[in-house]
Amino acid sequence: MALLHPVILSGGVGSRLWPLSRSLFPKQLLALAGDRSLIQDTVHRAAGPAFAEPLIVCNVEHRFLIAEQMRAAGQHSAGIILEPQGRNTAPAAAVAALMLMEKDPEAILLLMPADHVVRDLAAFRQAADSAAAAAAQGFLV
Repeated sequence: MALLHPVILSGGVGSRLWPLSRSLFPKQLLALAGDRSLIQDTVHRAAGPAFAEPLIVCNVEHRFLIAEQMRAAGQHSAGIILEPQGRNTAPAAAVAALMLMEKDPEAILLLMPADHVVRDLAAFRQAADSAAAAAAQGFLV
């Protein structure tokens, strides 16, 4: 089966978990559920032989923090798409899909919010495998 292309959506503006989270340091950059930040956990969750390097979509203000967190976690990305202004999930997903289609017209994207906690890695990977199989048949999952 083709590789899954993780698209990490990291467009949060830091408004929901104040005072820990702030506009220049939103919650996905915080280590709230362990030693790694939420975005680092997200990238680690989608690492391995079934996954391509992740494409990260983030606010232009967070680009250096995200790049540093990826470096600190020992992770590489396929790139970072900078949003000059947050427009929610659909536009971010569309831009990521267009970019990935240039490289691989058959790419299967796995959209992942950067600020979720997933404790059961095996269940996550099983769900991703099932979703990828359905997507390979032309379904939107």
